[in-house]
Amino acid sequence: MNADQIVYEDNHLLVVNKKCGQLVQGDKTGDESLLDGIKAFIKERDRKPGNVFLGLVHRIDRPTSGLVIYAKTSKALSRLTQMVKNREIRKTYWALVPKEDIPQTGRLVHYLKKNEKTNKAIVFPRPTDGAKEAKLSYGVIKTLENYQLLEVDLETGRHHQIRAQLSKIGVPIKGDLKYGAPRSNPDGGISLHARRLEFIHPVTKETIKITAPVPKNDAVWKAAEA
Repeated sequence: MNADQIVYEDNHLLVVNKKCGQLVQGDKTGDESLLDGIKAFIKERDRKPGNVFLGLVHRIDRPTSGLVIYAKTSKALSRLTQMVKNREIRKTYWALVPKEDIPQTGRLVHYLKKNEKTNKAIVFPRPTDGAKEAKLSYGVIKTLENYQLLEVDLETGRHHQIRAQLSKIGVPIKGDLKYGAPRSNPDGGISLHARRLEFIHPVTKETIKITAPVPKNDAVWKAAEA
């Protein structure tokens, strides 16, 4: 974890711009997670003698980049967790997809069921046993030479939702082999970026709006953000 990944911090919470490939919290791989990296960073920076409290508020997939919220107090963690459940945190994503002919704006409603063996979301067009409703809105905000940039607003938070729903309409995210992209990205990640967060601060009640720069050293992202 690099200090420059921290895009917002106060006494109650900390928001980082996650890189592709970083884990938000530990898993069975045993690889170091951002959670552990941030704890170690805070312990050293603030010269804390005891354990550092840090709680994960929400997740984004390992190959995805962008904004992740961590809570620095138990009070902030419980309030933010409830806000996530109540859909009170607005999350906006950017996605690079092929230049296929799709409507310039749209709202997608599907039903997703997770396949535990393949760790993949299966998409159904109508209610299906065991499947959860998934809703998002998108708009094409820029057209590049080989790709188009979509801005996506999530209405629900399902497993691999954006990846699965965009693939279903014929525009798999750049680099996302699992959902039909023809080739991988050089860094092994996918071109899905948690671009913006907007929410009411759980303690101060201020409106917080945060935007994360796109991944560095990626020519397509650079062209999209320009």
